[in-house]
Amino acid sequence: MDLTVGPNFFFWQAEAVRAFYAGVAQAPVARVVLGELVCSKRLPFWQDEIPGAVECLLAAGKEVAITSLALITLKRERKLTADLADMGLPVEVNDLSALAHVPQGRPFWVGPLVNTYNEGTLSWLIRRGATRICLPPELPVASIAILARLGREAGVPVEVWGHGRLPLAISGRCYHARLHDRMKDSCQFVCGEDPDGRDVETLDGQPFLAVNGVQTLSQSTACMAHQTEVLRDAGVAALRLSPQSQDFSAVCNAWDGRLGGRLDAAGLEAVLRPTVPGGRLSDGFLRGPAGANWSGAMVDDR
Repeated sequence: MDLTVGPNFFFWQAEAVRAFYAGVAQAPVARVVLGELVCSKRLPFWQDEIPGAVECLLAAGKEVAITSLALITLKRERKLTADLADMGLPVEVNDLSALAHVPQGRPFWVGPLVNTYNEGTLSWLIRRGATRICLPPELPVASIAILARLGREAGVPVEVWGHGRLPLAISGRCYHARLHDRMKDSCQFVCGEDPDGRDVETLDGQPFLAVNGVQTLSQSTACMAHQTEVLRDAGVAALRLSPQSQDFSAVCNAWDGRLGGRLDAAGLEAVLRPTVPGGRLSDGFLRGPAGANWSGAMVDDR
């Protein structure tokens, strides 16, 4: 089992993007997915960093793929998606409509925003040309084991979510713009003020979700620190680490230590908890009664 870095969900300045991928190039990860997944309006501000990041990552021996948008709605977005196939990299499909722009016979990856919930869907994607599939993060371990076995039999690695705020939904409306009484078309890119998303509380002040432009995320950071052996035994090929603005190199190094046996679950948790936005961890979708549950709490409370 190795590590994949997923696409950055957030709107960072070009300098921050450049520094981030320079750091990832030196990190102990096997592959990286980059590109704009959430909002096409952000892309012009940092797209010039993509060729340099790709070159840097490939030179460091990483596999590299480019993501599609999670929600393709406009003519210019369809063109952007069609142009991805010309970059010479695998396209990670995060909206099935992107498959219309991936030529038959061209290998592609499947991201966690595609609802690969059962054997029929997984088999269809493999027949269509998928060579790597990251499962949606809300699947329980029993389902993961079935799909990982099917992928292994077909020679297609299956990944699961390892670390990061979970992508829960994409909307046609921009939460950040509405929060600041702005129209979506004149948002002034206010989402950039929250480099890891903006926390949302319930009416009684409980942490609930996070918003990132048109995207809804989990408020907690999903973390498989206490589930690593379970996922390895289930046949999972890789864990996906989702970018965050602080200490991401430390996150990658700590996870490498966990997979290599140099850190146990408690040791990894101790490294990760101070770095994550909001300071909360969860892994409940895998084995718990609710997604926000944290199995490590049983250990922490002893």
